[in-house]
Amino acid sequence: MNFWLLLNSGPCHAPFNMALDEALLENVSRLGKPVLRFYGWTEAAATFGYFQKLSEVGRATQLRPLIRRPTGGGIVPHDADWTYSAVFPPGHEWHSLKAGESYRRIHDWLRLAFAELKIETKLAPGCQKSLPGQCFVGHEKFDLLWHGKKIAGAAQRRNKLGLLIQGSVQPPPVKLARADWENAMRAVAEKHFSVTWVEFAPDAQLHRQADILAREKFSQAVYNQKR
Repeated sequence: MNFWLLLNSGPCHAPFNMALDEALLENVSRLGKPVLRFYGWTEAAATFGYFQKLSEVGRATQLRPLIRRPTGGGIVPHDADWTYSAVFPPGHEWHSLKAGESYRRIHDWLRLAFAELKIETKLAPGCQKSLPGQCFVGHEKFDLLWHGKKIAGAAQRRNKLGLLIQGSVQPPPVKLARADWENAMRAVAEKHFSVTWVEFAPDAQLHRQADILAREKFSQAVYNQKR
């Protein structure tokens, strides 16, 4: 059976959200299965790509706190978005994909989920930039578009530990419940990836590691100001 782990964390504070995603990447080989995580935010915040400069980020958004992600990409506002991450162990098919293909595949998954909900979206055929460094201004190739406007983007980190994809959906202004979208994501994976879902809760080791990362890394100025 093609078992994947499903984790719904609910709203968490910004440093812990980034810390848990990184802890999942560091533990996914031990877990032995891909993990899909849905989560929210206890406060408005913005995350920014690992390689961005904090001074430039601070000028580009009024949202606070500003937290550096473990993945690349641009500035992502977390005031009304639906956030998720997908983590794959080394040796898994997704881990072996080139970055462009895994980016296309994650957003095609989203496209199919919105189609389940009778909402038509499409993958961007190319780039359209207007403000550098801001994830939802303009779009990159394979971002998800609704009526020509970007509604979903993602960032990746692939190393010997596995593959981490962090994604954000700015839901289209139609009547749509987040729970319905999450259920559609699950249904698409069952139908197209032959996934069997297993409800998952972090064990003591994983939770302790995430707590340490949140406290000693993602909430620390020395990390967030490193560039």
